[in-house]
Amino acid sequence: MNDMVEFDWSRFSIRVNIQASAEKLYGCWATREGIESWFLRKADYVKQDLVPYLPGDEVQKGDTYTWWWHGYPDDIQEQGEILEANGKDYFQFRFGDAGICTVRIFEEQGQQIVELTQSDIPVDEKARQQWHLGCKTGWIFYLTNLKSVLEGGLDLRNKNMSIQQVITA
Repeated sequence: MNDMVEFDWSRFSIRVNIQASAEKLYGCWATREGIESWFLRKADYVKQDLVPYLPGDEVQKGDTYTWWWHGYPDDIQEQGEILEANGKDYFQFRFGDAGICTVRIFEEQGQQIVELTQSDIPVDEKARQQWHLGCKTGWIFYLTNLKSVLEGGLDLRNKNMSIQQVITA
């Protein structure tokens, strides 16, 4: 008898504890300045009425984004939509063809937890490697960088375009 449960390639969840307020953590996802401080080289958010956001504005459900990363040229970008943004502890976006990312911020044992779940990942072999394994590896690094930036001020990202194929970009 085989009691082994089949692995679910369509989703994963990772969590990190971070010494910061829920408000600060939420802003790190929902504002251009916040998300550029630990994750992206550049983030453009556009409101549903096509008006660009001003610095410090929090994005809203239905807004769209274009994102660029350090270590990659401008033609490497991701475009998507903000699916949910409650202004305090829940943020969800469509991450291109790689699925839907849901971020929850909550307290556990006196610490703030950031939990990211990526779901609706296609399950063909290419998607398993590129989006399940690749995205999970990337999110582990970037959530670690979020913790590093907020707790110690050290940004771990590679910002040198001439250095390629490193986990820090």
